[in-house]
Amino acid sequence: MTPPLDTFQVRRAFGRAAASYGAHAVLQHEVERRLLERLDYLEGAPQLVLDVGCGPGVAAATMRQRWKSARVIALDLALPMLRQIKPGWLRSVLRVNADARALPLADASVDVLFSNLCIQWIDDVPALFSEFRRVLRPGAYVALSTFGPDTLYELRAAWAQADRAPHVSQFADIGRIGDALLHAGFRDPVLDAEHFTLTYADAPRLMRELKAIGATNADAKRLRGLTGGGRWRRAVEAYETFRVDGKLPATYEVIYAHAWAPDAGQPRRAGGGEIATFSVDRLRGSRAGKR
Repeated sequence: MTPPLDTFQVRRAFGRAAASYGAHAVLQHEVERRLLERLDYLEGAPQLVLDVGCGPGVAAATMRQRWKSARVIALDLALPMLRQIKPGWLRSVLRVNADARALPLADASVDVLFSNLCIQWIDDVPALFSEFRRVLRPGAYVALSTFGPDTLYELRAAWAQADRAPHVSQFADIGRIGDALLHAGFRDPVLDAEHFTLTYADAPRLMRELKAIGATNADAKRLRGLTGGGRWRRAVEAYETFRVDGKLPATYEVIYAHAWAPDAGQPRRAGGGEIATFSVDRLRGSRAGKR
């Protein structure tokens, strides 16, 4: 398990960011596009598709266009995110406001479960995957992405120079994600990871962008209240040590996984087994921080 997260803070932060998310979530949209490509592994047409942590519903709408006869459910913890779904989609995409840890769906009812950059906001991944397994039909397909532990390591290191409180959430590594899939009984999991580097003119611009997409610190042990000016300045100054070619980098490690739900009655595994993995060249994308 990762350090305990404050679910109320996660819901509140993403709810507040709903209106600004689409304009600022450049990396999230790119990862979503790449994850959607993995649906090509699926043969046949599903009847029920579930997008967990759907945000403003772009992927859900794309899957609805891909499988015109399927029912597509867009599920998110933050109700304001669901309200961002365009009115023209309402008849084809069912919006559900719920917690991914307690899906309001019948056992063995889902054919495809898609989740883009959501599960890093849930601290008990094994329990989450057990819930995923519950709602998936035997042989159903799951495709997900999540952030890995290298994500925002520069920002984490900068804050460590300012105080000892957690300021950047910690995320599970690829081994723990794979182990959790195997433990839940998923078949033939395939995992890989890639790194992206976004660049900014200064640290405050990065921090403002994180707030604009709802990616704020949700660590249950975080400091509450306003951050003091002295600590803020020390963190900003410490981040300057990472400056390269006039820009400040912000690294993101993205983990992708896909697998198939087990046959009915297959027991969950106690651990072990092999995970098929393949390396992907590290990609370096860049863009200046927004004004």
